Amino acid sequence: MRQSTTRQSAKGFTLLETMIALLVLVVGVLGLAAMLGDALAYMGGSQYDFIAQQKAEQAVEAIFTAKYNNAAAWAQVSNFGVGNPTGLFLPGAQPLLQTGPDGLVGSVNDVGAPPDFILDPGPDGKLGTGDDIQRRLGSFTRTITIANVAGNANLRTITVVVNYRTGRFNRSYTLNTLISAFN
Repeated sequence: MRQSTTRQSAKGFTLLETMIALLVLVVGVLGLAAMLGDALAYMGGSQYDFIAQQKAEQAVEAIFTAKYNNAAAWAQVSNFGVGNPTGLFLPGAQPLLQTGPDGLVGSVNDVGAPPDFILDPGPDGKLGTGDDIQRRLGSFTRTITIANVAGNANLRTITVVVNYRTGRFNRSYTLNTLISAFN
């Protein structure tokens, strides 16, 4: 009589299977940690998002003010440049500067003005006191583009793009609007 030797299969994980599972788990956790770090860095720039929005709105308000207070003729509500020596607003990306003598941001009179800044509360925690801290907006640039609307000589588009860097992220904020020749 022949005796059969049957082997019971062992139930459970081998050491190799356990190490592979741990490796997969570690890679997943490290990926999540890196994603969390990027998300926190990106969200840390939310203050700069707000500043960019305000600086774009400031430029549009300057253009509207120039036009509707009759400080600028319709021909001047345009970009300064070749073929348009009467335009008030500088073309291309410009650093954020304080306003020049005309009081309009982004205009030809701003050349040579000191850099723009925002105020942070000083050590006393109150804004508007003598210990406030000026924070320059060195990483910000603003591009004001004013273009005629095809087929309508009394309407122009205004596009303001504010570019800035926060941490390792390059960001931009774009504001589009229209202005008309009529008051």
